[in-house]
Amino acid sequence: MAKPVMCIVLTQIVLVALFHLCMSSQTKECTSTSSLSPQFYDNSCPKAQAIVQSFVAKAHSNDPRMAASLLRLHFHDCFVNGCDGSLLLDNSGTIESEKRAVTNVDSARGFEVIDDIKSALEDECPQTVSCADILALVARDTTVITGGPSWEVYLGRRDAREACLIASNNNIPVVSSTFETIVTKFNDQGLGLIDLVALLGGHTIGNSRCKSFRKRLYNHSGNSDRDQTLNQNYASMLQQGCPISGDDQNLFALDYMTPNKFDNYYFKNLMTFKGLLSSDEILYTKSRDSMELVKLYGANEELFFEQYAKSMVKMGNISPLTGRNGEIRRICRRVNH
Repeated sequence: MAKPVMCIVLTQIVLVALFHLCMSSQTKECTSTSSLSPQFYDNSCPKAQAIVQSFVAKAHSNDPRMAASLLRLHFHDCFVNGCDGSLLLDNSGTIESEKRAVTNVDSARGFEVIDDIKSALEDECPQTVSCADILALVARDTTVITGGPSWEVYLGRRDAREACLIASNNNIPVVSSTFETIVTKFNDQGLGLIDLVALLGGHTIGNSRCKSFRKRLYNHSGNSDRDQTLNQNYASMLQQGCPISGDDQNLFALDYMTPNKFDNYYFKNLMTFKGLLSSDEILYTKSRDSMELVKLYGANEELFFEQYAKSMVKMGNISPLTGRNGEIRRICRRVNH
């Protein structure tokens, strides 16, 4: 029997009320941005944001996949000793690049776009705009250009002089992470469950390789079985392009409904058990609290956009280097000499 309309409306009202109550109790400091400021470059490099936006637009026009790739760089940078541009450093005699981490090797991309942006900014205002700030601006601009929310980006970060491959391997959740592990890794960064669910909503754009979810299709529990939390018709469709062996690099949209549009279909997919990755679907299957947030964002895109923007600001404020700490790199791939 269909649920009465009044019951559905009341359920959504209760969910919205609970959302705001939880948000006020868990994220009171979500807008705390230490010494960062949206106006940081207004005098020293007034064209900085326009330059970044133009390069993001060009990159997206050339390759729509690039938006998600660039957005991902900011996440993977901030989760390793803070938002300090360390992810961008190449291997050298003294640096073990984070690009070699399990979550980055053969998957992190878009570094050439960051190089081009940095080069243009160096021409406009030499050694002024940090690589860390470029990543933060690019994350906002890629979200906007694909249809998502905008927000004021707080600026003034400086760049790290070192990378940490070990922390990159340890701090960033992987596709096989349990719900408890993901929650812990987010909590370690000062991000609560509301932030976690909202930020994973960034998977509304982007792709994943066959090898990242193959186990769900063929050997989920070690008994040659499918993951029962995966819609079986959807699983059969995935198997057509992701065989039991081979074709590891075949790409599949994280949100198969609207793969290049930033919207709330990621959450709607989870509610019908069509999340591509186990680490996404468990938001709906392993926790009552996260399930309710999935339902809320799936029903109300405006609320998702609002919280996503707040959580991006909060994530962007993880342990920034400011003042005399760090440096402003001339080239994002290497420290200054």
